[in-house]
Amino acid sequence: MVGEEVEALLNRRENRPLLDGLNEASRRVETARAALAEIDRREADNARVKEEIARLESREAEIAQTQRELLEARSMVEEAERSLSSNMGNYRSGEISEMDKEAERWESVKAATVSSIVGTLAGLPISLYQETNSVQLAFHLAVIFVSCALFGVTFRYTIRRDLDNIQLKTGTSAAFGFVKGLAVLEAGSPLQLDTDTLLSHATDGTVYVSENVFIFLSAAVALDYCFKMRFLSPFPIKK
Repeated sequence: MVGEEVEALLNRRENRPLLDGLNEASRRVETARAALAEIDRREADNARVKEEIARLESREAEIAQTQRELLEARSMVEEAERSLSSNMGNYRSGEISEMDKEAERWESVKAATVSSIVGTLAGLPISLYQETNSVQLAFHLAVIFVSCALFGVTFRYTIRRDLDNIQLKTGTSAAFGFVKGLAVLEAGSPLQLDTDTLLSHATDGTVYVSENVFIFLSAAVALDYCFKMRFLSPFPIKK
């Protein structure tokens, strides 16, 4: 009954603006409530976003720290690798260098052996002609053997890989021949200032030098043949 009276009262024409105002106020209240709820929702979303940002920033700091640690570890590993590589390189270089030196020594020994054998054989007829007893013959051949051995080593280091240089090969042989021949002449009878002695020394010197040049040239020919046939390796050994 009361509700009907209130409704009838509100439906009167003079009360219609009041009813419209109430309805409008109700809509505004609902709109305000909806706006307030939206604000609350947005604030909650903002709070969640801030929390997520803070969490991501924390993770970013952790990631940055991890990256720094990884970079430090990588630099330590690279340094260790460089150190190990350097040590291995030095070890291998030293090992290869020692092997090269040993191979060079062996080739020099072979060159000395070939030179001494061939030179001694070349000088054997001369020694048999000059010496009168076995002791002098053995001594003379021993001197030739040692001289040719030294010549073989010197020849190998002098010629190196210039095997077609005939001037260098003959020049080395001639130099050894002249030095040894003149040394033999000097060890002989003393020089006197008269014609016969001068002629005798000149003749003997020519003979001694010629004999020794022949001996060393024979050794040089044998060495050159062995180099070209690759029985011996010139200096330095080709890798």
